[in-house]
Amino acid sequence: MEIISGKTWTFGENIDTDVIIPGRYLRTFNPQDLADHVLEGERPDFTQNVQKGDVIVAGENFGCGSSREQAPVAIKTAGVSAIVAKSFARIFYRNSINIGLPVIVSDIEAKDGDIIKIDLSEGSLVNETSGEKASFEPFKEFMLNILEDGGLVNHYLKE
Repeated sequence: MEIISGKTWTFGENIDTDVIIPGRYLRTFNPQDLADHVLEGERPDFTQNVQKGDVIVAGENFGCGSSREQAPVAIKTAGVSAIVAKSFARIFYRNSINIGLPVIVSDIEAKDGDIIKIDLSEGSLVNETSGEKASFEPFKEFMLNILEDGGLVNHYLKE
């Protein structure tokens, strides 16, 4: 999992957890039911067209709002392999890592459908469509292990 490559979906600033998965859908614990409605208020085409391995690229403060753990679960279950944003709400960042969803703090220009390549251990991003490059703080080995194991619970169960 150290290298991720996927098609981009772009979002703006302040995408909050109520936009990621609206409260009316929180009556279920089924991850697929959540994924079926993820980001539908922001991008109605997202749930029908997102594919396994796709990457979200966003602006500042992604995942702000409530601390609902269902938000990163819905994104990961929908098939998103990573989220790149200029900044994240701390609890969203933590919840994402805890379930094995890589979240990368970086700023790279992308348009919908660009192909982005992320190297988690080197801390590098390349928009393979435009050729633009960016960097980020490389993930430490223990974080890579958590992500590789599919999240914090799986990581500790493995040990």
